[in-house]
Amino acid sequence: MKTFLFIVGYLFVLFSLIPLVRSDNWIFRIFEYPRFQKLIITLTVFLSFLWLGDFSKTHDLVFASILGCNVFYLCYQVFPYTVMARGQMKRTKVQASERTVSLLICNVFQDNKNVEALLDQVQQYDPDMVLLVEVNSYWDTKLRALHGAYHHRVLSPLENTYGMSLYSKLELVDPSVKYLVERGIPSIHTKVKLSNGEVIQLFGLHPEPPVPNENPRSTERDAEILLIAKKAEKLKMPVIVAGDLNDVAWSYTTELFLKVSGLLDPRRGRGFYNTFHVKYPLMRWPLDHVFCSKHFRLVELKRLPDMGSDHFPMFISLQLSREAAVDQEKEKLDKEPGAERVAKEKIRKVA
Repeated sequence: MKTFLFIVGYLFVLFSLIPLVRSDNWIFRIFEYPRFQKLIITLTVFLSFLWLGDFSKTHDLVFASILGCNVFYLCYQVFPYTVMARGQMKRTKVQASERTVSLLICNVFQDNKNVEALLDQVQQYDPDMVLLVEVNSYWDTKLRALHGAYHHRVLSPLENTYGMSLYSKLELVDPSVKYLVERGIPSIHTKVKLSNGEVIQLFGLHPEPPVPNENPRSTERDAEILLIAKKAEKLKMPVIVAGDLNDVAWSYTTELFLKVSGLLDPRRGRGFYNTFHVKYPLMRWPLDHVFCSKHFRLVELKRLPDMGSDHFPMFISLQLSREAAVDQEKEKLDKEPGAERVAKEKIRKVA
């Protein structure tokens, strides 16, 4: 039994350290995803070894010390996304509908045919905007049922699992579909006019994941995410970035995105909101994101029920607040020296 604990313990210490290697190869990036799972398994091995270990032996003492350090390290990494941590984005206490915007995002899974389940959720939550990815011609046709309520649309259906569509009840200003890094990988860029006339900027993303059957490196994904970070950084208006980023909330790239863009993550201090994979409860992580500028306060954030995809949909409601822009300035992640340089280097790799 001790031998088994030694093998599993050392493996998971290795799995915790691998993401510290800043290689773009998928082997190094994929181990960023199961952070909570690594914590649970490492903690289980550590507690078991405290019962079975012989601490008169140097190796047992060293092994337990290494495991203890790894548990502490993983707790430190996970803590910001627990309810014990301080919320990065504050909730609003007084709601003003004319300054509120709601968004439902979902990776529909191109081969999923359960369109009615999604339409039922749209009807139930009645969001101002619906951002969908993996939309192909089948989904585009079936989603015409939304056209009556959502008069403003940006539709880019594709058969390569990277199609994207935006449906909006609010007026879209200068909407466009751009291919920032790769041909066939679109993103949606548009300004949105709220009912009180205020204008915000929305970016919809779905970059390619670093997996062997699609792209063995994270270079293109990281560059697209960071290109949007640079755009958001330059804007003075309120900004929302949403979509399936194929990256977890706590990864090095996502944290770099937050530092460069100055945006906030409404999940911090509230939970993981794991959206992928629907069918494997023990192997889930947050791949679908909504990041917001300091101008917003949170009204509601929910992970919605399974609608047939491999991703759960997410619903968020936000409210513009003049006070928030001042109060939440200090909540932005510190942009340490070198963050801009690293971001520029990652972007330069695909230039």
